[in-house]
Amino acid sequence: AEPRVLNVNVGVLGHIDSGKTALARALSTTGSTAAFDRAPQSRARGITLDLGFSCLRTALPPQLGPGPGELQFTLVDCPGHASLIRTIIGGAQIIDLMMLVIDVTKGMQTQSAECLVIGQIACQKMVVVLNKIDLLPEGKRQSAIEKMTKKMQKTLENTKFCGCPIVAVAAKPGGPEAPESETPLGVSELIEVLKSQAYLPSRDPSGQFLMAVDHCFSIKGQGTVMTGTILSGSVSLGDNVEIPALKVTKKVKSMQMFHTPVTYAMQGDRVGICVTQFDPKLLERGLICTPESLHTIHAAIISLKKIQYFRGPLHTKAKFHITVGHETVMGRVMFFSPAPADFNEEIQENVFDFEKDYLYQEEYLSKDSNSSEENKENNQTEEVQLPRQQWALLEFEKPVTCPKLCLVIGSKLDTDIHANTCRLAFHGVLLQGMEDKNYMETFLPKLKVYKLKHKEGQVERVMDDYSVIGRSLFKKETNIQIFVGLKVKLSTGEDGIIDGGFGQSGKFKIRIPDGLKPDTKMLLTVASKKKSKAGKGDTTKEDESSKNDSTQPVTISLLFKRYVFDTQKKMIQS
Repeated sequence: AEPRVLNVNVGVLGHIDSGKTALARALSTTGSTAAFDRAPQSRARGITLDLGFSCLRTALPPQLGPGPGELQFTLVDCPGHASLIRTIIGGAQIIDLMMLVIDVTKGMQTQSAECLVIGQIACQKMVVVLNKIDLLPEGKRQSAIEKMTKKMQKTLENTKFCGCPIVAVAAKPGGPEAPESETPLGVSELIEVLKSQAYLPSRDPSGQFLMAVDHCFSIKGQGTVMTGTILSGSVSLGDNVEIPALKVTKKVKSMQMFHTPVTYAMQGDRVGICVTQFDPKLLERGLICTPESLHTIHAAIISLKKIQYFRGPLHTKAKFHITVGHETVMGRVMFFSPAPADFNEEIQENVFDFEKDYLYQEEYLSKDSNSSEENKENNQTEEVQLPRQQWALLEFEKPVTCPKLCLVIGSKLDTDIHANTCRLAFHGVLLQGMEDKNYMETFLPKLKVYKLKHKEGQVERVMDDYSVIGRSLFKKETNIQIFVGLKVKLSTGEDGIIDGGFGQSGKFKIRIPDGLKPDTKMLLTVASKKKSKAGKGDTTKEDESSKNDSTQPVTISLLFKRYVFDTQKKMIQS
């Protein structure tokens, strides 16, 4: 029998120029196709542009089961610079162990913080590598390493990687120009740490086949080969696979894993799949899958969480770069929460309930979001009530092809890369995609997100015991007919019903079914007498008298809710 090979995917992430590629090169023994700075523009700049892959094989450590066998680390060298953050997110869903490379002379930098965020969303374990220790003067090297190690431990305290191993190395002593004969420092210790951190990743061959292709080329007389990593499900010789971007289905003719022919591959495996000829230029990277298992959507409902390192609020109607599956597109967001009564209710994961009512939010609610203005004025620094779950409606600028339930990340990639801020704003799960281009008409009306509306007016005068005339609730041009029958409340406690317009200037009549209280009538009669008096005299007196006198105008409150996507704009009162 073949000795078993256990494959663990190690993501090599870090800030630009922290020495990720050199480290991967120092660790690896076998290069795979897409390895090491394949793109010409990247060779010239010495910066990695694609997800390079190479691998390192070592004996299976005892904690991973008995018997002979090999442990293979596939090193996924993730690019660190802005336009390519999507490649990291694109590749992040298949990383079992993350290696965060830090330049020991610089410490945490913008992109290292972003890698940490991506790691927390997409990865279970991490090893921190302090690289370039050869740049530290030997006498002070040890103390500098200890200082940086403490600093990193502090940074990781509140993350899920608290207490993870921190290893100091020099992947390429003397820098890129140094001769190859210079032996790396600390790399064999790092390999031991990686072995100690290796675990049997949970892999699931069931479910729909989905593979992220990062490389595509043709072999004369054989066909076209696509290499990549299987994100879910499995694939066998002879299966049909769909290339959604080209809208074609192809049959699997042969498969290889690290230069060895195989007949079957499953989730987490890195594989080359050969199919009948097509032009490889058409698919440099992208997804292939079980036929019909992906959908192309114009908008989506997601559940989401804000990323704590992102500065500033997340506003409804703002635009973000949205990474869904393996694509990044611009999209506009609208946040909403459960209705206030359901803030603490357990929410089922990964499903969205269209039966429920949801409350529209101007921004994602978080500890630092503005609690209502009134509370600030009354100096009530009360705890902002936060719901257990929040959602967003995403509307994409162009359609996106992705799996049905997938990771979604929102970022502001136009922020300056040198500004020391995290550009990743939120992450979530796609719950419901909208495939219809006319989703505004066909789909959104099913989404019961409402706004609470509150209008205030004043009682102008009493008509009789059962009715008053109000003003200032509507603009002059408002069609009062649509408000007829809605309930209002007077500040003196009476309930009323809007009965219709009164005259031309936006005034209206309110019916008070239980009649006005005597006190209210008094108040209103006094107020209107005052008014007529003040009208004759000079106005300063009125100002004085209203200061000294306790007559407050009687206000009229109209509360209703309106569903954001209701085409008829109905006003609803409980």
